[in-house]
Amino acid sequence: MLVFIENTPRAYAWGSRDALPELLGTAPTGEPQAELWLGAHPGDPAKVAKGGSAHSTLIELIERDPEAYGVDGGQLPFLLKVLAIGAPLSLQVHPDKDQAEAGFAAEEAAGVPRDARERNYGDPNHKPELLVALSEVTALCGFRPLEAARGDLEALAEATEPGPGREALALAAERLAERADGAEGARAAADAVDAANVRRELVCWALGGGEDAHAAVRSIGRAVQRRSEALAERLGADRLAALRQLVAAHPGDPGVLVSLLLHLVRLAPGESVYLGARQLHAYLSGIGVEVMAASDNVLRAGLTEKHVDVAELLRVLDTEELADPLFHCRQVSPGLVAYEPEVPDFRLLRARLCEPGEPGEGALEADRRERAELVRLDARYPLVLIVTAGRVRVERPHADFGEVASVGRGQSLYISAGEPIELSGLGEAFIATVGSGWSR
Repeated sequence: MLVFIENTPRAYAWGSRDALPELLGTAPTGEPQAELWLGAHPGDPAKVAKGGSAHSTLIELIERDPEAYGVDGGQLPFLLKVLAIGAPLSLQVHPDKDQAEAGFAAEEAAGVPRDARERNYGDPNHKPELLVALSEVTALCGFRPLEAARGDLEALAEATEPGPGREALALAAERLAERADGAEGARAAADAVDAANVRRELVCWALGGGEDAHAAVRSIGRAVQRRSEALAERLGADRLAALRQLVAAHPGDPGVLVSLLLHLVRLAPGESVYLGARQLHAYLSGIGVEVMAASDNVLRAGLTEKHVDVAELLRVLDTEELADPLFHCRQVSPGLVAYEPEVPDFRLLRARLCEPGEPGEGALEADRRERAELVRLDARYPLVLIVTAGRVRVERPHADFGEVASVGRGQSLYISAGEPIELSGLGEAFIATVGSGWSR
């Protein structure tokens, strides 16, 4: 069955005031609208759109007939979202499956209320996630080489007036220089371990509450707010802009210092990042489609007023260098690409469709691959679909009863498991389903 679903955007402070209303075709509320959840997560399940006032949720739909609507007779293991990022999110990391199970069991045994501020684990599941940009998206994503971080710390120290903050920044840069990445030969593996330990020590120092770290953060704030061509040249325009954004949103927050250890990425529409277990990250701006395992487990590392458990963060955190922060999609067929990280919980597909005669005889071959008049999708497991541009016709032509829906920009469908579906029309749609290695 093809079931229209809908939800009310979640109004977090970091959200955009207009990006989601523009996508959904609704009037702005005046509040920041941050996330649209399209799934069966108990925290905010999507509603079945019936046109009346009494809407059942997707959870209830699946519970009423789990064999027809569920995933192997159960609820969805993934959650599809649209994120509208108007201000930086917190620096955060998600545990792997074993860490989540152990942490959840320990807090349950200790009697920590699930709604307590200091609670780290709301469930025993991991939370890998993948984001595909709809607009330009900027993000901090994974640890970069120590040499790059060292250069930025030195530049900031030199741009700061003499005092404790300058001294702290210079000492941090010196510590990174002692174990800069890029070693060759027999000691390469040992040096990589040392580099990971140095990152761990710097994160611990930044979040430890010491006056020297606070002085360093204050000095960074003063340095980036000045007009300095030398600093702009040393840091680069993107890094300087990101630091200014973080300082403005979170003045004095130690996450500003931690951010210097991380890759800064700027995604064009269609590009993506995959945030696996234990990888430190923060989204800074833009709008994108995100799919994730159905979990609430977040450990924060700054840029937030919420609880930061430094000891647990360091236990979970992977401080090894991330070689390439971008995640690359796979061309499945003309008009269809797949974003498929090696997790069983989810994968994300993007279909781009054109009407007959488009994109034109003179189009480049790349354009022909990006769009197609018809895209066929397997529906062995349920699918969650959202149209992000134009209008898409969704049809299951070989079903016992005709199943067809015309889905406009901002509208969403829940598609039960069954015969393959076909997409046509003129537009773009994202489709989430389980990963290729899924098994209960």
